[in-house]
Amino acid sequence: MFQRLVVEATECDFRSELEKRKPKSWLKSVSAFANGIGGTLLFGVEDDSSVVGLADAQADAEFISARIKERISPVPEFTLTPYEENSKVIVALEIHSGRSTPYYYAFDGIREAYIRIGNESVPVPDYILNELILKGTNRTYDALVTEFKRENYSFTLLEATYRERTKIPWEQRNYVSFGLETDNGYLTRAGSLLTDQHIMYNSRVFCTRWNGLEKGSIFDDALDDKEYEGNLIYLLQSGCDFVKNNSKVRFEKSGMERIDKPDYAVRAVVESLINSLIHRDYIIMGAEVHIDMYNDRLEITSPGGMYKGRAVQEQDVEKIESERRNPILADLFHRMRYMERRGSGLKKILNETKNLPGYTDYLKPRFHSDTSFRVTLYNVNYNDTSGDNVVINVVTNGATKEMRLESIIKVIESNNYITISMIAERLGINKRTVDRDIVTLKEQNRIKHVGSTKAGYWEIINKDN
Repeated sequence: MFQRLVVEATECDFRSELEKRKPKSWLKSVSAFANGIGGTLLFGVEDDSSVVGLADAQADAEFISARIKERISPVPEFTLTPYEENSKVIVALEIHSGRSTPYYYAFDGIREAYIRIGNESVPVPDYILNELILKGTNRTYDALVTEFKRENYSFTLLEATYRERTKIPWEQRNYVSFGLETDNGYLTRAGSLLTDQHIMYNSRVFCTRWNGLEKGSIFDDALDDKEYEGNLIYLLQSGCDFVKNNSKVRFEKSGMERIDKPDYAVRAVVESLINSLIHRDYIIMGAEVHIDMYNDRLEITSPGGMYKGRAVQEQDVEKIESERRNPILADLFHRMRYMERRGSGLKKILNETKNLPGYTDYLKPRFHSDTSFRVTLYNVNYNDTSGDNVVINVVTNGATKEMRLESIIKVIESNNYITISMIAERLGINKRTVDRDIVTLKEQNRIKHVGSTKAGYWEIINKDN
């Protein structure tokens, strides 16, 4: 049972002993787990997961329970379970994800809430604290009431788009029934994001087409840049137009047919931008959605990580649950047939890209979240003759081991989510050879793998070695 916890716990803290003099050191994690997706603290276990055990597990369990009840407010739901491993007893403290957020560490004049970022428990930033307060009162940002009267604003684009996409005329009662307006005529936050007038400052999209593979100066290294602000439908249309205008559709002949080869799947772009606009955190003031286009890829980044806290790169995208930070907006865009309620947006991005001519697994879209959410779509027509082809030629022409190691580093630099099988395919060498070379690079402390085998990513530790 202990082994199952160590392997499967998505949020887990190891403690070699119970710190009684400074209980805040582990109570921070109690607060963070309760404010997020839950988690487990294992007392009597070293950081490398080796078991050292506790001298008096029963007394330690009683101390843990007492301190949680005394110093965490409100008290979260938790379970304490002893386990025996090689005649050594450990205590597993399982903290359940709470509904009464935020959960504070409150003692001796201190009142702080924590969240998990990676494997650390850190103080909650103000904007996340505000979101936790909303969750704790069973409210969402888009349902909050504004000071704006609906009668003072127009919704021409919303009404026309609704009619065009649903073939149903817009009715005045929709404003209230769809959650855009209160019974006494005031707009909700959702409603204010759909007016023809720009009344929500951070409803913006910044778009840049960079010259090369990295960001540079907006004045010297940008081939095109646009800033859009206002209605969410306008932002969606403008963002998609920017990508279209800065992409190419190549073609090749196959017999008597012409096969179009677009850089990106149109539906994948639309789905990515919809997700960024609907599921972003609008509490973060001064932030906006960014579309960054490079020679080899397109990145769409939106403020706010995953709503329930667990990083997307730690999950199986094929089975990911729907997390709706702004359900009113999500429902409205579902009614207009822009998106589905079932949380299948990320899967659709994968499938639409997979159907592109010229697609390989190396070009699989990538998703990453921390305090923001980023979708990366790779240009299926990109061919860097100054880099990738050199790597392949070096490896396939009797390369030494050191040449192979350098080639693997170069491939990882271009895509740090690449799998070992994909590296082997990219370089045209045997997977077992890549396995051995990866072990060598790890032993040389040049690379490390973060996260699970399926959803993790590579980090290059020292590029100069």
